Amino acid sequence: MPLMWEGIDEPLEEGAWPIISASPLPYFPHSAVPREMTRADMDAVIADYVAATKRAERAGFDMVEMHAAHGYLLASFISPLTNLRTDQYGGTLEARMRFPLEVFRAMRAAWPDEKPMSVRISATDWADGGLTGDDAVEVARLFAQAGCDLIDVSSGQTVAEAQPVFGRMYQTPFSDQIRNEAGLATMCVGAITTADQVNTILAAGRADLVALARPHLVDPYFTMKAAGWYDAPAIHCPPQYLAGKEQLFRNATREREELTELRRKAKPKSPLTVWREAAE
Repeated sequence: MPLMWEGIDEPLEEGAWPIISASPLPYFPHSAVPREMTRADMDAVIADYVAATKRAERAGFDMVEMHAAHGYLLASFISPLTNLRTDQYGGTLEARMRFPLEVFRAMRAAWPDEKPMSVRISATDWADGGLTGDDAVEVARLFAQAGCDLIDVSSGQTVAEAQPVFGRMYQTPFSDQIRNEAGLATMCVGAITTADQVNTILAAGRADLVALARPHLVDPYFTMKAAGWYDAPAIHCPPQYLAGKEQLFRNATREREELTELRRKAKPKSPLTVWREAAE
């Protein structure tokens, strides 16, 4: 595919690699048609995932995540819209989960027991006949039974005709449902743009972690600014930027004090206070 900003999900005009999937269904009518995976393909894919997991361990990563969302290879098995197989890897949700679980178990066996593993899922396909929030709860449970520590809850991008309902924190309800119906740790994402939103989600018990991407793309210091506003000075800062951190925290303290004073002055006086001031 081209770079995202040059045409998201569009096929390359030339030089594309052959692709494989659960079923031979193109994303767009003009997209390349994938080859339906064979058992040999599955074995090769599992070996590649295990090799990548071992490289992550050698590189010193603290956590590894298996991507099973957004219509990618493993997601193509999970959704009934992209998995039309008639063998043991198609049909019921349990059957469609069989290969993704094989991959996950192999990765989990190659990853240190003391380090966590997560899985990203599409909680809904946003399309008729596709995955729903209720399905996502069962998908999450199956991954948890295989040793998954955290469910990264995203949605959609499974089929081109999907109709997502975008809005502020629009994917958080799916994280909420999985966390509180299945009793699993979740991470939510999607149109979460402020530190207040992050803290509200966590305080309300709708997720255990919140991941931000686009807010950091436009403001790499988003987290540092939030730490300043919430007076959390323990946040790490490279020594080259310590002077900037100190200034940030000083300014944040002054801004909080000014805001508190403004709120105090704007607060309506009670009738009793007005009466007392008049009496004086």
